[in-house]
Amino acid sequence: MAFYVYVIQSEKDNSFYKGFSENPSERLAQHNRGESSYTSTKTPWKLVHVEELPTKRDALIREKALKKYSHDQLISLINSPKNIITQIR
Repeated sequence: MAFYVYVIQSEKDNSFYKGFSENPSERLAQHNRGESSYTSTKTPWKLVHVEELPTKRDALIREKALKKYSHDQLISLINSPKNIITQIR
């Protein structure tokens, strides 16, 4: 089973949210349905970055690191080869 970290961007104010999921596409749908209180006020969201990790532990560690990224670091990450978003959609 694969584990993923993802970055979504609010189409309302362009802010970013970083998270972990086993199914990033379904998780995005949950965010857009308002099922997360933290992100419900900034819908709609779009998926802008996905990384696959081998274990849940690795994914959670990576998620914690991404939460410390600056806006510029996130933009660089979104445009990097690590982003496997085209394989997810």
